[in-house]
Amino acid sequence: MLPHQPCHLLRWLIFNVRSHAAVPVIDITTHITAPIQRVFDLSRSVDLHAASIAHTRERAVAGVTSGLMSLGEEVTWRARHFGIWQSLTSRITAFDPPTHFRDSLVHGAFRRFDHDHFFSQRGEITTMRDVFDFSRRLAFWAASQTICFSRAI
Repeated sequence: MLPHQPCHLLRWLIFNVRSHAAVPVIDITTHITAPIQRVFDLSRSVDLHAASIAHTRERAVAGVTSGLMSLGEEVTWRARHFGIWQSLTSRITAFDPPTHFRDSLVHGAFRRFDHDHFFSQRGEITTMRDVFDFSRRLAFWAASQTICFSRAI
């Protein structure tokens, strides 16, 4: 049963959303006319990622700051989100070239964040599937983080 007073309703929403929130998963499939190894390598390129988001002023500041990432390597990105400068560190935690790799959050605004990259090739077409599986730290940021993250990718 929902409380009727606004302050009690807000407390109820924060508690219940945090306790029973579904874990968001974003699944994107892209078809690319290129060899699977090239797509795999470009997907783990710090330089390409930095170039693709240059307009946001996000940049690699620690760990692997240039080149291709491999198993166990970390990169720390610094960016401004929601008007606040934040750092996010991720590590390559699974690596099976050229069909799969995973980067996982080590430190950042999310409670948990795993990004799986799957690759397959049929003829001249490589299919790249990105699966983002994450949970947020704060209940009241849940919807805004999901919406902003969805728009960014």
